[in-house]
Amino acid sequence: MPKAGVIYNDTKPVACRAAEDIKDTLTAQDWEVFLATGMGGILGYSKPGRPICHTPITNLAPPGFDQDMAFAIALGGDGTVLSAFRQVAPSHIPVLTINTGHMGFLTEAYINQLPQALDALIAGQFEVEERAMLSVQVWRSDALVWEALCLNEMVLHREPLTSMCHFEIELGRHAPVDIAADGVIISTPTGSTAYSLSAGGPVVAPGVAALQLVPICPHSLASRALVFADSEPVTIFPANANPLVMVVDGNAGCSVLPEDRVRIVRSPYSARFIRLRPNEFFHVLREKLGWGLPHVAKPTSVELP
Repeated sequence: MPKAGVIYNDTKPVACRAAEDIKDTLTAQDWEVFLATGMGGILGYSKPGRPICHTPITNLAPPGFDQDMAFAIALGGDGTVLSAFRQVAPSHIPVLTINTGHMGFLTEAYINQLPQALDALIAGQFEVEERAMLSVQVWRSDALVWEALCLNEMVLHREPLTSMCHFEIELGRHAPVDIAADGVIISTPTGSTAYSLSAGGPVVAPGVAALQLVPICPHSLASRALVFADSEPVTIFPANANPLVMVVDGNAGCSVLPEDRVRIVRSPYSARFIRLRPNEFFHVLREKLGWGLPHVAKPTSVELP
């Protein structure tokens, strides 16, 4: 009996109804269906002075979500998509992303297209696009105290965000650099259209094997976004007397103490997006962000009143 899964945003009634409809449809066709909410991929915050409690990245999969699962469907917005991949990427499960929200930059189809999408899934009429993910770890002395999978970006900053701080950053075997800024962003190509873009970073096409480092409001004209090979590990040493806050995929994170170090590497696990049609990245940029819209020429003559 083939297996499928559904991860849905249980705060949205339309997603809850769609999850039950999918289960009924697939069960009637002799599929075994497992349902889970996106809460399983929520990372949670920790505060200074409290023990850091985290679940290893390989232990986030909901019951039934394993390598025998043919596909999963994520119902929600981009936050649900990010949460879903944190749960299923280690099991190599491809995910069809269905938008029940607003922007839905990472989603493949809208909720009103679900019946046709489900038919295509059952018939095996789809392709799988793999997107790079990051493994983000916090080390204290020689102990790993926190880790998470990341599809968009890792952000390290002080609270309040308008307080400048210093970071010593090592990229692979290269000499360390010092950056003074409100914070730093390490982004994947997928995340280049998220926080990184708002902070002035470039858009990087998903197939490029690169990461980018983007300072947030740097206190130097020489500190600009840097694109580098994703084979280079990144280690960040916070050169500050006060704890910092780390946020992964805009979701949650942990406190980073002055003696800690943050290590970011490309994960061996990829986000496997189900594509019902060939993915056209520039079309998505135009549709969602207005990139490359035709220029409207000024009139050649103006009539004065």
